[in-house]
Amino acid sequence: MSGTPSGSGDRASSDVDRLAADVDAVVSRAARTVELGRRGFVIAVATFALIVGLLLPWVGDVAGWQVLAGEGGAVPRLFAATSTAFGVIASALALATRRWWLTWVCAVGGWFASVDGVLAIWSQQSSPASGAPGAGPGIGMVLALVAMIVLAAQWMRTAWSRT
Repeated sequence: MSGTPSGSGDRASSDVDRLAADVDAVVSRAARTVELGRRGFVIAVATFALIVGLLLPWVGDVAGWQVLAGEGGAVPRLFAATSTAFGVIASALALATRRWWLTWVCAVGGWFASVDGVLAIWSQQSSPASGAPGAGPGIGMVLALVAMIVLAAQWMRTAWSRT
């Protein structure tokens, strides 16, 4: 015979089955997450820069958070909303959870917010119907746009990096 008492083969088989189930669970969890590495630090810094941009003037003396609350025009308000949603909230969630699908939400939403930012700056530089030139974008709006472009690029690289 094999030299093992009866029943120990069943125990070994159940140990192997449990080990296989544990390995499958780890692989499944790893497939749903991304490893950010140094890119995560860049994303965190860009998110912080975006928050600082929301505290600085966007339209005249109106700060970004005030634009988000409804002051300063429709196009800057749209940029404030999309940059806050995708640049701050979604980025924080993606950094915390490392979920792969959230990296795609941040990437696509970040590019959408970046286009909104270009339009918001353009709306501040173009002349309204009266012919008077716009006041120009505030430093906060420019900083927010740069931060959103950096965030969108980093999230896109992260989303495409998963193999």
